[in-house]
Amino acid sequence: MSLVNTAPHPDSVEPSCSEPHAGRVAPSALRGEIAVALPMRHAGVRQVVLRYELQGQGEGPVVFIAGGISAHRHASASAAFPESGWANALVAAGRALDPAAVRVLAFDYVGADGRLDAPIDTADQADAIALLLDALEIDHLQAFVGYSYGSMVGLQFAARHPRRLQSLVAVSGAHRPHPYASAWRALQRRAVALGQMQCADVPGLALARQFAMLSYRTPEEFGERFDAAPEIVNGRVRCAAEDYLDAAGAQYVARTPVTAFLRLSESIDLHRLDPASVPVPVTVVAVEGDRLVPLSDSVSLVEGLAGRGQLRVLRSPYGHDAFLKETDRIDLILAAVLRGQGTAA
Repeated sequence: MSLVNTAPHPDSVEPSCSEPHAGRVAPSALRGEIAVALPMRHAGVRQVVLRYELQGQGEGPVVFIAGGISAHRHASASAAFPESGWANALVAAGRALDPAAVRVLAFDYVGADGRLDAPIDTADQADAIALLLDALEIDHLQAFVGYSYGSMVGLQFAARHPRRLQSLVAVSGAHRPHPYASAWRALQRRAVALGQMQCADVPGLALARQFAMLSYRTPEEFGERFDAAPEIVNGRVRCAAEDYLDAAGAQYVARTPVTAFLRLSESIDLHRLDPASVPVPVTVVAVEGDRLVPLSDSVSLVEGLAGRGQLRVLRSPYGHDAFLKETDRIDLILAAVLRGQGTAA
């Protein structure tokens, strides 16, 4: 791995109180980007741009946070960037990831801009994070908090760069993709391919996202939310959940390039890791009813960690999306880990 541009380029930096403009607060967050040459497992050395956001003040401990393939560098709102982030309820005042207590770092996944049309491995993402830490002169992380795809990346980071990590929290992600989940994703990618054959990339991607929503949530939740009789609209039967699915598809295609979805979806299925290669303490969080990451896979992961892991199990009607919905329960787990009480003996 080698840096092309070793200095990060911040997008927004506010002066601190020690700088000339008296009365201004220290920076609440900054964004930047660096260009790097990244040796990739399946695609050789590629030139990529790493876009990051670092929230929090001073020289406090750093926690890296990574979500699913649709997550990005903007985890939560701040004075500098007030728009809501993908983990807005977790990275907030009074929470374990309070930016007043820890510095929270996140980035856009390699390939998220849709410009890299090549196989992307979770190991590539982990190595890109190491390059980012180098550029920001961050020697090590207090914790890596990964959700879904982010858990897979976190496991790779812990295995490949263990000296840079104190502990890992892996929520709804394991050391391998389950074959059932891979089949779901394969069909989603076929939906995109059918759309492309008809010069209808956007409808194909929207349909893929709608399929994904069914795999993320549970029949129990749909039973509670959409238990209504169907309607006949323009001579066609329309079920109660279709408005929700249409909105989910439209929201996703508005922000996601087709190539980014395809390559990051594939990246989940490429993921493979021997748990024994992870030498740092890992807190594995599983959700009963998660159809993409079954509890049995989380158990296998913890067993493979050979005493370096512990398992926390949540019951939630939200299935794979529980990490986005069960904010209070996830926060309690994170608080225990960051206090040093959540690591394996």
